[in-house]
Amino acid sequence: MDLYGYVESIKDKRICVIGAGISNRPLIRLLLTSGCNVTVCDKRNAEQLDTDDLKLIALGARYRLGEDYLSGLDHDIIFRTPGLMPFDKNLQDAKSRGALITSEMEVFFSLCPCRIIAITGSDGKTTTSTLIAELLKQEGYTVHLGGNIGKPLLCEVPFMKKDDFTVLELSSFQLHSMYCRPDTAVITNITPNHLDKHRDYEDYITAKKSIFLNQDETCRLVLNQDDDICRPFAAEAAADIYWFSLTGKVSKGYRFDGETIIRANGTDEKAVLSKKDITIPGLHNIANFMTAMCAVDGLVSEETVKTVAREFKGVEHRLETVRVFDGVTFINDSIASSPTRTVAGLKALPGKPVIILGGYDKKLDFAPLGDGVCRYAKAAFLTGATAEKIYDAIMASPYYAENKIDVFLDKDFDSNFRKACEYASSGDTVILSPACASFDRFKNFEERGNHFRKLVMELE
Repeated sequence: MDLYGYVESIKDKRICVIGAGISNRPLIRLLLTSGCNVTVCDKRNAEQLDTDDLKLIALGARYRLGEDYLSGLDHDIIFRTPGLMPFDKNLQDAKSRGALITSEMEVFFSLCPCRIIAITGSDGKTTTSTLIAELLKQEGYTVHLGGNIGKPLLCEVPFMKKDDFTVLELSSFQLHSMYCRPDTAVITNITPNHLDKHRDYEDYITAKKSIFLNQDETCRLVLNQDDDICRPFAAEAAADIYWFSLTGKVSKGYRFDGETIIRANGTDEKAVLSKKDITIPGLHNIANFMTAMCAVDGLVSEETVKTVAREFKGVEHRLETVRVFDGVTFINDSIASSPTRTVAGLKALPGKPVIILGGYDKKLDFAPLGDGVCRYAKAAFLTGATAEKIYDAIMASPYYAENKIDVFLDKDFDSNFRKACEYASSGDTVILSPACASFDRFKNFEERGNHFRKLVMELE
């Protein structure tokens, strides 16, 4: 069935779309212009609606707004927003009444006509997804990049061809309870994350596993051999498994020996890419390259890999140099919304930076972050809802007594930024690497990173 056939098949249904955010607006517009009966349920109030909402209302959308936006769902089909978990009581009640609970992403998987490479994990999803897309593009393929990376792709299905590739970054929210079967599934790593939304850590892990559980032997699964959570997934997988490792040999896939990335297949090994050829810094980015190389193995040439390694400068908001002002380098790492990603970024820098930390509380353990900040930062400026928790983790770290880094706490983001600037001297680096989500103040990490950029560019 194609996209228009699918929409035609549900025109006589009462449809509810929960959330009018980036991922759902193209879907809402498609349904409305196809003559569907659509109710949009959104937590905002009428005063918070924007121009795009008003356009959807003009097309016939009925909005249910406010704190009770989920009460009494009695629709035939409910498209949930990724941030609303399937085990929500209102959704479960609707399901018990016969409603079909689905999502934009689940429908996309059922209709996509081309090969799908899907990437998930706790860290490195965006860089790895972008690298895979760049490698395929450089080789000459037509590539559609989207998903959690910020672009919904359902409405682009009519323009996709069988020989194209879709590269999808998928969050645990999108994967939870979703049926999917990507041609290639990639799991970068698994560490505790989003525990404010999931029932527990096991629920988070189970959501991630959805990316490969429906694969068969014709599919490929890329796993992190160094990750204690990922490694056992091989026993549950039917797909052909490729491994990547920073620390040891692999049976099939890519490993790093400290200087060179090596391709392995059984006992055969071949050096493919030198560390010095990779432009973006950090051991974690060598892991990202190996992950991407596993995903496109057999599809792109070694020369393509080398070209992308030399030319790829990274993604926005990830260790992105914004400006050098008065001898101080300002780096935007807003995408680092977990402790492990922030610590990896700190390790990638050549010196000890002044770091701005803090944000929305995802109920994570900040002890490893406290250790990392004490070991790899010159000073820490803590802000947002988690400022006090991070402060406690730094003070409790055994490395604090050894390094005695300067720590400052100011929950106001702009005030905290100004204090970090006043503290930094010529030759220092000031990095925004929050280790937390942005939702205590900003809509997303992009808005947070753009605000940081603006503050930096206004310095004079």
